[in-house]
Amino acid sequence: MAMQTKNFSTSETSAQFRQLQTQLRERWQTVELFDSSDADIIVVPSLSVDQRELLKIQGFHHYEERLLFSLIRLRNPRTRLVYVTSQPLHPSVIDYYLQLLPGIPFSHARDRLLLLSTYDSSLDPLSQKILNRPRLIERIRQAVRHDRAYMICYNSTMAERDLSLQLDVPLYALDPDLLEWGTKSGSRQIFAEAGVPHPDGSSRLWNAEDLAIAAAKLWERQPTLQRMVVKLNEGFSGEGNALLDLRPIQAFEPGTASHTERVQAIRDHLQWLDFEAKAETWENFSGRIEELGAIVEAFLEGEEKRSPSVQGRITPTGEVEILSTHDQILGGPSGQIYLGCRFPADEAYRLRLQDLGLRIGKNLAEKGAMERFGIDFVAVHQPNQPGKPEWDIQAIEINLRKGGTTHPFMTLKFLTNGRYDLSSGLFYSQQGRPKYYVATDNLQKERYRGLLPNDLMDIIALHQLHFDTSTETGTVFHLMGCLSEFGKVGVTSIGNSPQQADEIYHRLIHAMDEETRSSDEEPRSQLAKLPMGW
Repeated sequence: MAMQTKNFSTSETSAQFRQLQTQLRERWQTVELFDSSDADIIVVPSLSVDQRELLKIQGFHHYEERLLFSLIRLRNPRTRLVYVTSQPLHPSVIDYYLQLLPGIPFSHARDRLLLLSTYDSSLDPLSQKILNRPRLIERIRQAVRHDRAYMICYNSTMAERDLSLQLDVPLYALDPDLLEWGTKSGSRQIFAEAGVPHPDGSSRLWNAEDLAIAAAKLWERQPTLQRMVVKLNEGFSGEGNALLDLRPIQAFEPGTASHTERVQAIRDHLQWLDFEAKAETWENFSGRIEELGAIVEAFLEGEEKRSPSVQGRITPTGEVEILSTHDQILGGPSGQIYLGCRFPADEAYRLRLQDLGLRIGKNLAEKGAMERFGIDFVAVHQPNQPGKPEWDIQAIEINLRKGGTTHPFMTLKFLTNGRYDLSSGLFYSQQGRPKYYVATDNLQKERYRGLLPNDLMDIIALHQLHFDTSTETGTVFHLMGCLSEFGKVGVTSIGNSPQQADEIYHRLIHAMDEETRSSDEEPRSQLAKLPMGW
């Protein structure tokens, strides 16, 4: 018998979805009880963002592995979990996560985990692939207890909403009707409403001509500007950003040329934008502006700059909780592409980040937002300036999704069952030890290409790189599926001090470099000498 899918009108869809989400409010008591309660959790790690923007990221199809930290929830012996991916996950990757669970027999955890796959490597987001497979939807429906089930995702769009309705399971995530508040232009509006400092700039623009006009007006407001940032309204990890350098057209600066001449000079100069994405061109970028929209804003200059962020969540009852702060590690031509992070952010400004994040979170909660939010900032050092703070902090972007800082922090939280202390901005394990980490999605070297997941497990075992539950230190790996094809893997190195976390991180890099020496180099480890079939 053919499986049947439900059909809703647009208005019915919104109403049905909101009604489903009220179930989360009815079950909610406290953060701790909700996180530790018996539940059937459906994990759909779909990257439901513009797929052409995702193509700029090597191995993006493996980013569905980012939410594998959710498997650590199986430490609760009554929790069951369904994890769906586009392609099947390597068994050793699953074994790796389940063996992290303290006090839980491997077989017991594995029996409570259902792994499903669409066997579809197309560019469609995972959620859409599932929607295209009614029998898979029915299998998921039958696998969960609906009175205690909910669905989580990487980011929430109309596809995740539709899937929630097809499954008849509430989605613990943002109502996609509110997605505007997570775009570049929506972020700027929230910052203004919340009274949070942010760079001068424009609202959303739809073509190069309007972009040039807005850039000219910004230059006129700030005649000393040297550079501006042009951002696609829905860019991902900084890959949709470009730098507009005004110095080559200083002959048209305010006071030396007319507004019309200035607009034309900027318009002509747009083809020379410095793109963060390696293969980007103005021809393609300008077309994306017409599809997604874009903003232009002042580029914050400074001899010493950092990129801190704050993460929070909004409960189903509308309460705002600050979860963490980080100093982000950025790369790319002008340092706008996310590479990794350090936890926590510098003590010089981490409490200010919490305060600003709380103000923004309350504004989002008033608009009806739910679950994760993250805010990226730029911090410029300004020492010895009377009447000014040591760091000038300005907000630049809101992410209404699980970002690059979500999985390392949640890995730490689930592994240690610890707590975040708002008064200090530190995280403490149950033993009262403050914890620190350095994390990245982009530990990537050409020499790592060809390493299979089993090879990585051998290296972890030989060099004792695993996370030690007795000391609560060590490294947790993710994105292991990227390793063989792209020479790329993600890591979270956890220590009892910032120095120890760095030492653990650099030790694992040294170990992997040693194990991937070329054949004409002398191996210096025991692994290369192990007999075949070990």
